[in-house]
Amino acid sequence: MATSSSSASVNAPVCLSQPSVPVFTGQEYGRWNLRMKTIFRSQELWDLVENGWTESKDETVERENRKRDTKALCLIQQAVDGPNLNRIAEAKSAHDAREILRKHCLGTSKVLSVRIQALRQDFETLQMGDDEGVQGYISRVITITNQIKALRHKLKEPEVVSKVLRSLAPKFDWVAIAIEESKEIAKLPLDNLCRTLQAHDLRVNRAAGKVGKRALHVKNEQLVTNFNKSGGNGSSWGDSRGRGRSFGHGRGRARGGRGRSMDNKIHIQCFQCKKFRHMKAECRA
Repeated sequence: MATSSSSASVNAPVCLSQPSVPVFTGQEYGRWNLRMKTIFRSQELWDLVENGWTESKDETVERENRKRDTKALCLIQQAVDGPNLNRIAEAKSAHDAREILRKHCLGTSKVLSVRIQALRQDFETLQMGDDEGVQGYISRVITITNQIKALRHKLKEPEVVSKVLRSLAPKFDWVAIAIEESKEIAKLPLDNLCRTLQAHDLRVNRAAGKVGKRALHVKNEQLVTNFNKSGGNGSSWGDSRGRGRSFGHGRGRARGGRGRSMDNKIHIQCFQCKKFRHMKAECRA
């Protein structure tokens, strides 16, 4: 008995719990729709939610369709807040509930067209800043791309890759040219492009750091050299002052034969009285 029960427990099917659904509060419909689409696909309900279901003469098929539709509608009702639940309260199918939310958030076809044009303009005018990192810029591009796709507008990956290469900062010019010449843009994934640009950005930043350190080292060496040349004064005024003292000392020798430096001042000795502080013509001895 124990053996049979243990083998039965091993062969028993694994029961997965119901996935947690994100709650839609009226903002960021595109992201919520993306998550709900993944949940519906995991439950094999997406085709029914997207296209609806038609009645069948076969009672078994009809019962199964109603069961699946009720399950999908239950997921949608759990994934919205109170005001949005009131909007879909009269929906009779999951497809109807989703269409009510989509039209409320995205608007009519005219409004949808205007929003697509505005997002396309933002997409075309994107430009990478000189001090902006590759990952930050790619994230901005992907955000606008997802917003455009959420409005059911087709935007293929080669178009996004081409846009990124055209709008890079000037420091990536030669890299963009090399990528365009060596690789086929139509088959280049955006992830590969992002990794290539990040590797180049890392090298550029590393080289800039080395140049900065080298410049600082050279500047310090120049300061030390100037300090040694000035005799420790560290200023041109002190150096010129020293030259002034040596000039005065030589002048004293020419006039009086001898000179004496006292308190950094030059005093000339008289030939007559051998005293300082006056010239020979002033001597009264």
